[in-house]
Amino acid sequence: KEAVALGLRLVGPRMEELYRKYSSYFGKKQVVFYCWRGGLRSEIASVICSWGGHKVLKIKGGYKSFRNLIHQTFEKPYQLVVLSGKTGSGKTEILHLLKEKNEQIIDLEGLANHRGSAFGALGMPEQPSTEMFENLLGLELLSQDPTKTTWVENESRLIGTCFLPTAFWDKLSTAKIVSANVDDETRINRLLTDYGHFPIGQLTERTEVLRKKLGGQHANTAIGALKNGDLQLWLKTVLVYYDKTYGYGEQKHKDRVLHVVVFDWKNKYGSVNELIQTIK
Repeated sequence: KEAVALGLRLVGPRMEELYRKYSSYFGKKQVVFYCWRGGLRSEIASVICSWGGHKVLKIKGGYKSFRNLIHQTFEKPYQLVVLSGKTGSGKTEILHLLKEKNEQIIDLEGLANHRGSAFGALGMPEQPSTEMFENLLGLELLSQDPTKTTWVENESRLIGTCFLPTAFWDKLSTAKIVSANVDDETRINRLLTDYGHFPIGQLTERTEVLRKKLGGQHANTAIGALKNGDLQLWLKTVLVYYDKTYGYGEQKHKDRVLHVVVFDWKNKYGSVNELIQTIK
């Protein structure tokens, strides 16, 4: 009774204000309300909103219940296949080509708003918090058929500032790998298209982040190339590190590699069909 009285005391004088705000905010959209545990505040707000003619839903058990559902989702078994390939192979684009062929995918970089490298934040929207990233990933998994294959791009556990949840990461770390082998010239051209238009200052700043991993000599060569406007030399120098890292990972996880497909971007749909055949 006290809780009801408090809720009415807080909200009662503001009902008209809230009604008008809800009507202006939501338009014709369906609205979902929630509290931490699904309490009185969301109940009152949903009733006020429904008076405006909105279709209103309320999360049973509140946000705490929703988060429990998300965490449980990561524990379920999935038929994951990791799509691997060197930097610049176009793995994210390949994922969406697979989706066009009615394959299930999860675009982790799309959910994280980050391309997964030192340069991955360039041109991307602000990243979600790790908690929001988990929510988005959990909802994606809930939309999947767990009896069918789901393709996921090869990623480290940290994508920009977003951490993959432990239970999902453990599954990803043991899943079979299908590798897309793209020739170096194509990779360089694709990377120059993706990153070559950014200001030299931004590219220099991000290259400095890699100084320790590149080594002083390579870092100086790359940054010098940027200052001279030689993007080809910059990229080829930076790729030494990325290709070396990829080669190390490939060797470490060679027992998980199911198949290697020579991916021809001039015949992308044929190459995608070949990728699909590797898991049949």
